[in-house]
Amino acid sequence: MSVPSLGVSARVLGIRARGGVLTPPSNPRLVGWWSDGARPGAAKGSAVITGHTVHDGGGAFDDLDQLTAGDAVTVTTERGTVEYVVSAVITYRKNALAEQAARVFDQSVPGRLILVTCEDWDGTAYLSNAVVIANPVD
Repeated sequence: MSVPSLGVSARVLGIRARGGVLTPPSNPRLVGWWSDGARPGAAKGSAVITGHTVHDGGGAFDDLDQLTAGDAVTVTTERGTVEYVVSAVITYRKNALAEQAARVFDQSVPGRLILVTCEDWDGTAYLSNAVVIANPVD
């Protein structure tokens, strides 16, 4: 996948939620696609990709919160390339994202892409999550 405005180009690995938690690949330069959700390019559902933010740099999604509406995101799959345009960037406190999870990760909506990473490093932990919602380019 690539996010040109952030200079991000990262390989995507299929991942699964364990105990209700979606953890990105351990290598911070890779990102993970939630393989139990929609596929990128699907007509229905949220394709969820998560990646690490590293507080001192080096994570694929370090600057995800800096995306703005209109920015491009490209995901390449075995079926081809899917172009998306960012429609919203929202920062949720950890508990708030858990409360909004059914809406954010909804699988009944028209096809879209959701990018997620940690945000708000306080010196010992991340307090929030940055969530990017992007819609396919027609």
